[in-house]
Amino acid sequence: MDKDKTPRLAQGREHIVATVDEIPPGTHKLVPIGRHGVGVYNVNGTFYAIANYCPHEGGPLCSGRARGRNIVDESVPGDAVMVRDMEYIFCPWHQWGFELATGTTAVKPEWSIRTYPVRVVGNDVLVQA
Repeated sequence: MDKDKTPRLAQGREHIVATVDEIPPGTHKLVPIGRHGVGVYNVNGTFYAIANYCPHEGGPLCSGRARGRNIVDESVPGDAVMVRDMEYIFCPWHQWGFELATGTTAVKPEWSIRTYPVRVVGNDVLVQA
């Protein structure tokens, strides 16, 4: 085994993946769980965990940017506004967007990706994956 590589954590159990301070709001941490890893995101104090795999072409989803979605503001015709800032992750390869809370995508809903339960106990962030 390459000693420079972080060992993968076993799937199917709960893991302490970080402290709250290690993942400040607006950031994420990639955790080596399973084949592709899991991205753990802090969105304004709420933690989400999502598979690091884009079903479109197998891209490293969590290498993309977390941001909001642009929608048309019905009160101002033709004007787009950003909503739900940092609640979506966009694949760096082709910009497919996935909701962090649910793993759903508007591009092809049947290609939604796996999300994992996250909880905070004391100062520890735990992921069930």
